[in-house]
Amino acid sequence: MTLNILIAPSGFKESLDAEQVADCIATGITRVLPDVNICKAPLVDGGEGFTKTLVAATGGTLHHLEVTGPVGKKVQSHFGFLGGTTKKTAVLEMAAAAGLRLVPRDMRNPMITTTYGVGELIKAALDAGAERILVGCGDSGTNDGGAGMAQALGVKLLDENGNELGLGCSELIKLKRIDFSQKDSRLNQVQIDVACNWHNLLCGEKGVARVFGPQKGASPETVEKMALALEHYAAVIQADLGIDMREMPGSGASGGLGTGLQALIGAKLHPRYDIVMDYLELDSLIPQADLVITAEGCIDFQTPRGKIPAEVAKRAKRYQLPVIALVGTIGEGAEINLQQGIDYFNSILTHPCQLHEAISQTASLLTNAAEQVARLLLVGKQIRRYQDLRQGKEKSNQRG
Repeated sequence: MTLNILIAPSGFKESLDAEQVADCIATGITRVLPDVNICKAPLVDGGEGFTKTLVAATGGTLHHLEVTGPVGKKVQSHFGFLGGTTKKTAVLEMAAAAGLRLVPRDMRNPMITTTYGVGELIKAALDAGAERILVGCGDSGTNDGGAGMAQALGVKLLDENGNELGLGCSELIKLKRIDFSQKDSRLNQVQIDVACNWHNLLCGEKGVARVFGPQKGASPETVEKMALALEHYAAVIQADLGIDMREMPGSGASGGLGTGLQALIGAKLHPRYDIVMDYLELDSLIPQADLVITAEGCIDFQTPRGKIPAEVAKRAKRYQLPVIALVGTIGEGAEINLQQGIDYFNSILTHPCQLHEAISQTASLLTNAAEQVARLLLVGKQIRRYQDLRQGKEKSNQRG
């Protein structure tokens, strides 16, 4: 019987997108098992690739433009329109305007990076006639609580003297009042839905500054300054708008962009897979598979908190399917994933190397790792053949 393998990976940050990851795994598998049936279902979670994947899945259109990047310089970006919708629905990802990939390594300071370009993407979608906007949160290089995004759309953040704040998280500690008098009025006429990690919170010990700040270049001292600034930001939002965003699910998404989207421009936050799976075919493909292979840049204790490998495993286990995860790095507490539906995980790295080396070699490392998985599958097939032969001999001896 032919083996049916479903490849349902995430992208590898700053290296390969989900489509490229799926292609590498398929290439590695077929080197050893050329006759297997492979189905590729590259996945996105709101981060890099969200826009292009949903546009491709629906037969929509992609639109390119220049926006303000996270360090204040212009960057090439994009948004799209979905195909086949009754409402003209735009889709955009914050990573295309404020992602970590757009922050040069020697400039990674989340106290000063901004989501201003995300607001420019939303404005461009409105200019193009959007009646509904889907926003993907993930892979951010910012920690400004979505303040820059709101400022780009006319929301004024004022200090005690009535002066407008500058850009970046460091400015939020001076926030005294929020002025909506010049907010883009079109925001009141469109539905804005946000696909975000429901586990990410704005404030507290598990707030976004403390959990993700170090990944964006923040020192321990900077982390605490960011946490204080976001706490103050939340306090002003509560005082002015009557909304407590501190520990609201999704409020910490993309450096607190979730808070700015909901509190300042009226968006609605959703668990990201509630949005994504409406447009992808994963749930219809899983029942047809014998094995599921997923992948992501890192697996650790946070993977069950909304990461793609855990989501794939959860859905595959509804059909009792085995799940293999190929990952770049294995982090702290990764073994918890063995209790979450992932049956086997392994790093694609074969020797110690610097991060930039690993990133440059990801395609070949991933392809080779997939080949090794296929060789293990081949061994399992040979074991099964041997067991069948032995069982046949035993039955023949019993009849004799």
